Amino acid sequence: MALKTFKPYTKSVRGTILVDRKTLWKGKPFKPLTSVKNSSSGRNNLGRITARNVGGGHKQKYRNIDFYRKKFGEKAEVERIEYDPNRSCHIMLVKFSDGERFYYLAPQEIKVGDKISNGPNSEIKTGNCLPLSEIPVGIDIHNVEINPGGGGKIARSAGTSVSISGNDGSYSIVKMASGEVRRIDSRAMATIGVLSNPDQKNIKIGKAGRSRWLGRRPHTRGVVMNPVDHPHGGGEGRTSGGRDPVTPWGVSTKGKKTRNNKKTDIFIIKRKKKIHQMRMTNLTSHWQKWRRR
Repeated sequence: MALKTFKPYTKSVRGTILVDRKTLWKGKPFKPLTSVKNSSSGRNNLGRITARNVGGGHKQKYRNIDFYRKKFGEKAEVERIEYDPNRSCHIMLVKFSDGERFYYLAPQEIKVGDKISNGPNSEIKTGNCLPLSEIPVGIDIHNVEINPGGGGKIARSAGTSVSISGNDGSYSIVKMASGEVRRIDSRAMATIGVLSNPDQKNIKIGKAGRSRWLGRRPHTRGVVMNPVDHPHGGGEGRTSGGRDPVTPWGVSTKGKKTRNNKKTDIFIIKRKKKIHQMRMTNLTSHWQKWRRR
C-alpha cells in the first residue's frame, strides 16, 4: 500500500497523508459475516462514562473475524481484500471448497486468487496457519495463540509480526516486537507472514473533522482544568502542573507497571525493553553514525 498526499487547495489537506486504498474491495462487506455495532459513547451499562473522549463518528458494522482458523484439511481461495474500520490492518474474505466463507486477517503479499490452508502439515507459505512446532526458526508470524485452541491473541495490528527464535521441549520461544521473549506451547497455532497496511503509522489526520468521523472527541488537558477536576489543575498563570504526570485519578502515567498476572511470569524469558532504554539506544546509534562522518 502506498501513501496518498494532496495538493494544498485548503489548509486542512496541506498536511494530510492517507493510505491509498484503490486496490481494495470497493463494495459492501459480506453481510452474513457482519453484525451490528452499537455506539456506547464511552459509557457502561449504568450510563457512567468509563472511557473519556469517545463518541459520535461514522456508523460502522463489525466484521466477524475468525481468529481460530480451525477449518482443517481443505484449501481456501482469497476472494477479496477489504478495508476494516474496526482494526488497523486489512482483512480478506476466503472461500473454502465446500462454499463456506470466513474473514481472516490479511498479511502482506497476499493477492486475490491465492490458495491458503489451515492445520498441521500445511505448506510454509504466506497466509497458511499451522502449529508453532512445524514453523521453522526465524519465520515471521502473526495471529499467534497464547493457549492452544484459544484463538490468536498476539500480533494482530497493521504491519506487525513476531518470530520464533528457538524451541524448548514442548514450548516454542517467541520474540515479540517489543523485545519481550516468552515461551508458548508448541501446539498453539500461528499464521505465516507480516500483517498488511504497514503505512498505517504514517497517516496524518490533517483536520479535526476526520478525528470526529473516527469517533474521537476533543481532549482537554489537565493543566487547563481547575484543581477540583484534575491533579494538574489550578495555579497562578500558566503552570505546567507542578508534579509528575498523572491521570485524573492520581495514577502515574510514566513507567507505572500495570501487569498483574504472576501466574504466567514463568513463561517470560526476557522482559520488554523500557522506553528510555530504547531512546538511549537510538541516540547512541545516531551519535556513532555522526562520528563516522
